[in-house]
Amino acid sequence: SSAGNPPSSFSEETQGYDVEFDPPLESKYECPICLMALREAVQTPCGHRFCKGCIVKSIRDAGHKCPVDNEILLENQLFPDNFAKREILSLTVKCPNKGCSMKMELRHLEDHQLQCDFSTVECPQCQGTFPKNHLKEHMTQECPRRQVCCPNCATSMAYEDKELHDQTCPLANVFCEYCNTVLIREQMPNHYDNDCPTAPVPCFYSAFGCPEKMQRNELARHMQEFTQVHMRMMAQSFQNISVTAANPVPFINGLPFEPALFSHVSHAAYDCNPEVENFKETIQQLEGRLVRQDHQIRELIAKMETQNTHMAELKRTIRSLEGKITEMEAQQCNGIYIWKIENFSGLQKAQEEERPVVMHSPGFYTGKPGYKLCLRLHIQLPNAQRCANFISLFVHTMQGEYDSHLPWPFQGTIRLSILDQSEGPERQNHEEVMEAKPELLAFQRPTIHRNPKGFGYVTFMHLQNLKQRTFIKDDTLLVRCEVLTRLDLNSVRREGFQARSTDGAM
Repeated sequence: SSAGNPPSSFSEETQGYDVEFDPPLESKYECPICLMALREAVQTPCGHRFCKGCIVKSIRDAGHKCPVDNEILLENQLFPDNFAKREILSLTVKCPNKGCSMKMELRHLEDHQLQCDFSTVECPQCQGTFPKNHLKEHMTQECPRRQVCCPNCATSMAYEDKELHDQTCPLANVFCEYCNTVLIREQMPNHYDNDCPTAPVPCFYSAFGCPEKMQRNELARHMQEFTQVHMRMMAQSFQNISVTAANPVPFINGLPFEPALFSHVSHAAYDCNPEVENFKETIQQLEGRLVRQDHQIRELIAKMETQNTHMAELKRTIRSLEGKITEMEAQQCNGIYIWKIENFSGLQKAQEEERPVVMHSPGFYTGKPGYKLCLRLHIQLPNAQRCANFISLFVHTMQGEYDSHLPWPFQGTIRLSILDQSEGPERQNHEEVMEAKPELLAFQRPTIHRNPKGFGYVTFMHLQNLKQRTFIKDDTLLVRCEVLTRLDLNSVRREGFQARSTDGAM
């Protein structure tokens, strides 16, 4: 080995014990080179003690002499001082870990540090170092790399990535910037392009020079009011094309043109040519025909736009009526709602292919008047941490007709069940009961259509348990929710409710 690179036997622990002794270390046990307690003490022929690693390094780096009195000293002249070694290992030291008050013999320090709750360990998630007794709390509550679950699409991710995910999550609720409709993010582009009544759109005649932009619901009126202007724009465009086009245009706005009619000719050379005159007359006749046909087309377009507007109004009316019927049906539930989830095998297939499965039930009321609620069901993916292949079930508050007359936050008891659909009296539903926790956001009065915070069980039921009884029949799963509000708590339906702790708000 070279002088600057000692062999592997001395590459570690080349200095003395850097620990706090109690009582303080006597000078006779102190290495003159590193000024710490002797580690693997050796003596020289001249009677001086050193750490084995310190004196070997000194001999190799600084020459064959004793650092204290410069006497000639070779490596093979060093001999172990076992008496000093035993004495030092028997001395009492304090644990160097901050917060630990333990004292022990130096010989036991290494074993103690392996068990010490105050020793520092590396977080396997973020590679930071923390006291051992704080590691579990750090990993579950503080670590930026701890795994969390998106409440919308059920994707697992590191906590520090969630904010960025929330900005792109395809199933997150977002507001249309033009009409404030609430949709999930993946529906928004289609909404902008086709449905949004107040999104800005250009006039159909922008290609012919119309500069107007307006909201989609104003387009039909613009087309009707500016029909003549648009026709003049089109006629001028056709005239310019027929006179100046260097290359013939076979089709203009879907109408055929004869290319031979638009080739350039010299007026000076052919003014008297009857064929040229015929061409001119033919062009003028075609232009007149084009203008008339375009006028008819514009009228048909305007009529079609008017009919589309009427159709859109009818669709809105139908949607409004459907919404009112749905709301009336929801108010008849009286706190007991059965959610019918069909094509369950398709949902399981999607989950097996690691595609997120997240569903929301229609809304239902706890009474009339009462709170409006809905259910949210996830089928957790096979790679989800701690909840793989579980059915998760949550309750959400929704904006309802009676919110302003009800006490908030919501208080009461909720029974969630997946129903056993077997025949006969031996049915055994899979049930859990939970008490509302008024301090949670999940039970506050919702400020948007559906409270984004839910309350329930991440591990409600494992998919394997579905096979134990007839929980799925005709490829349909039945989920039942029974709600007793605070005003109903004396009801006989309260009997038999035994709440267990939930997984908390999600």
